[in-house]
Amino acid sequence: MNDLEPATVRLLFFAGIFVLMAVAELLLPRRDLSVSRVSRWPTNWSIVILDAVLVRLIFPIGGVGLAFWAADSGIGLFNILEWAGPVPSVAAFLVLDFIVWFQHWAAHKVPLLWRIHQVHHADGDVDVTTALRFHPIEILLSFLWKALFIIALGAPVEAVLVFEIVLNGAAMFNHANVHLPRPVDGLLRLLVVTPDMHRVHHSAEPSETDSNYGFNLSIWDRLFSTYTAQPARGHTGMTIGLSEEMSIGARKLPWSLMLPFRPLRRRTAARSSGVSKSSTESSADKAP
Repeated sequence: MNDLEPATVRLLFFAGIFVLMAVAELLLPRRDLSVSRVSRWPTNWSIVILDAVLVRLIFPIGGVGLAFWAADSGIGLFNILEWAGPVPSVAAFLVLDFIVWFQHWAAHKVPLLWRIHQVHHADGDVDVTTALRFHPIEILLSFLWKALFIIALGAPVEAVLVFEIVLNGAAMFNHANVHLPRPVDGLLRLLVVTPDMHRVHHSAEPSETDSNYGFNLSIWDRLFSTYTAQPARGHTGMTIGLSEEMSIGARKLPWSLMLPFRPLRRRTAARSSGVSKSSTESSADKAP
């Protein structure tokens, strides 16, 4: 496997999943967007392109390259123990899944990290491009965090490649503005994070924002009691984002990139204004 192949595989999966979710949003939307895609997508895409360029320039070897290096150097737990078979791959995948959950939890609990992470939550709508909207500083810190465990574990190359594909694919899936039938959602969320489950995390209500941190496996939120089944106002009545002012600013690239350096505002409960259908929300929309 040459250096280009993992990147090509990731890109193909990324493009395929993005197109699939974007089409699904058009055919089966869960919510009406507050503004058009034309108003939001250019900034969100600009951020992800900037992220990709910076990571490529600063960490050209990538996560898969680190796994190759650790294997060739005999570094890391699984390489030292010379474990073979599926156990190291499964274990590495689970550990990486958990540490991303923990990173996300810390991003909400540590003020300095929240400054950076709020760029993601400032988006006034949640759709497939929100999954890509992370400040470059957060992307670089995230890479370093994952790299530490890839090396320490001696994670198998295949496990790292699969994890990186799942990381991107699951994020696009659970951020997608897609309506899944309630029985399908209920069944899927027993194992993975669904769009309805993750949308709760983007609620303007602080108690809901501080829940459902998972990006792939739903077990971590259940295990650490950070799981919220449904938003109090229902999915079509809830308010997305942090504030109206921030939602407007989030549509602009310079504003988004400078947000971590602005005064940190205290989060408050969702505004009553701008919340549609909250009084007429159907019981089916609020059901777990």
